[in-house]
Amino acid sequence: MDNQNLTNRYSTLASWVYHLDKPIGRSFGDIEFYSQRLQGISGKILEPATGNGRVLIPLLEQGFDISGFDASKEMLDYCKAEVQKRQLNPELAQERFEDFNLNSRYDAVILPAGSFQLITDVNIAIDVLKRFKAVLNEKGKLIIDLSPLSCLSEPTMMARSWKVKDGILTLTETREEVNFLTQTTTSQLRYEYWSNEGSLKSSELDYFSLRFWGIKEFELALKHAGFTAIKTYSNYELSSNIDSQTHTITFEAY
Repeated sequence: MDNQNLTNRYSTLASWVYHLDKPIGRSFGDIEFYSQRLQGISGKILEPATGNGRVLIPLLEQGFDISGFDASKEMLDYCKAEVQKRQLNPELAQERFEDFNLNSRYDAVILPAGSFQLITDVNIAIDVLKRFKAVLNEKGKLIIDLSPLSCLSEPTMMARSWKVKDGILTLTETREEVNFLTQTTTSQLRYEYWSNEGSLKSSELDYFSLRFWGIKEFELALKHAGFTAIKTYSNYELSSNIDSQTHTITFEAY
């Protein structure tokens, strides 16, 4: 089995679970924070790895000119269905971090919820940061959420389930590897769709890999990519300091 082809792919069941667990508008403090940090921007905004539109759609509804892309067709299908329900018409494309279209220019690029950590190769990550800089206007800004390094040692969840009309969806996660040298984790995710009678309707096996960054390390990566003024925020609060209680670090770079 080629694990690489199964890594971070967000296929049919994974996308369904994501949409149930993180519906449009569900906020962890990030939607309000990003809305505040984007105030005054009237130009175009890009959200790479836009997923089902959890963040993109509320920002659209607030009047921001935001477009997005995602590598997963299944995730984009949910996003497209949700924008159609609301009679919205953003630009959406199936693209990857490494080769998304560089022809448009934006006043901001945003990556909430740690999606940048899906890039586990450091060299590719820095190249992607350079691509973000290439599509930003002269005074444009990049806003990225990352989890702290301490998450490397956190235990994984055991199992979760979601009731659906004709059955139940389950997700079981097993941590396969923690590599402190590369600052990466790999987990095996087993998705199963069961009927109300208890028979297995379908299943998927995915691998979920993330890379974690040190604060100074990521600041250096941003500078290497050409960004200069860099600010950091803790837990989506403008005035809080990064400490042992920080679960999300947001970098804002110009």
